[in-house]
Amino acid sequence: MSRVLLIEDDQAVRAGLHLALTRQGHMVDAVETGEQGLARIVATSAEVVVLDLMLPGMDGFEVCRRVRALGDLPIIMLTARNDDMDVVAGLEAGADDYVVKPVQPRVLEARIRAVLRRAGAGQRQPVGARAELERHGDLTIDRAGLVVSKHGTPVGLAPTELRLLLELSGAPGRVLSRQQLLEAVWEHGYLGDSRLVDACVQRLRAKIEADAGAPVYVQTVRGFGYRFGPL
Repeated sequence: MSRVLLIEDDQAVRAGLHLALTRQGHMVDAVETGEQGLARIVATSAEVVVLDLMLPGMDGFEVCRRVRALGDLPIIMLTARNDDMDVVAGLEAGADDYVVKPVQPRVLEARIRAVLRRAGAGQRQPVGARAELERHGDLTIDRAGLVVSKHGTPVGLAPTELRLLLELSGAPGRVLSRQQLLEAVWEHGYLGDSRLVDACVQRLRAKIEADAGAPVYVQTVRGFGYRFGPL
C-alpha cells in the first residue's frame, strides 16, 4: 500500500481520483491548494505526489519546484490539455511524468506504480550492466548503493534521473533511441512521448556535466537518440 498526496482544486476530480486510488489500494491524502500540499508532504510521509498544474494561488509549477527542492519524491503532474508548453514547463520544473485530463484512473494507477518502482530499491539493471562501482571521468556510479558522485561528492538525482543514467551508462557508446528509453525508464513507450526523455536529459546534464551545453557524459546523437560517452 503506497501513500499518495493528491493536490487538485477541482472538487469533483479530487473526489473521483481519491475514490479510484483508494479502491486500488493506495492511502490517499487529498488537498485543494499547493500551500496545503506542501504542508502535508512531511506530515503524511507521502511516497508520490499527484499534482494538478492549474491551481489557485501557488500554481502547480511552483509547487513542483518546491517539492523537488525538498528531495527526490516522485511527482506526476495532471494537465488539462496535451499542451507542449505546459508539459515541458512541468517536466523542467522537476515532474517525473504526466497524465492529461480527463484522467483515466487505470492510466494514473499505472504511472504511479511505475514511478514507485523507479523510486524503490528493486530497480532492474539495464542490459549490459557492468561492475557495480564504475568510474567515468569525474563521475562515479555505485550501482549497488544507487549513488552517483562527481569529484567524490554525491549528486542528488531524482529516481527518474538516476534510472535514466543507469540505463545509458550500462552500455557506454551504445546509442539508445528515445523510444527505447521510454520503454526502459518510464515503462510506457507506446505513447511515443519524447518530451519526457528530453526534459529528463536536460535535468540530468545540469547535475552531472561540467558544461550542460557541451555534454561529455550524456551525448545527443541527432536523428537517433542518446548515448553515454565515450569519454
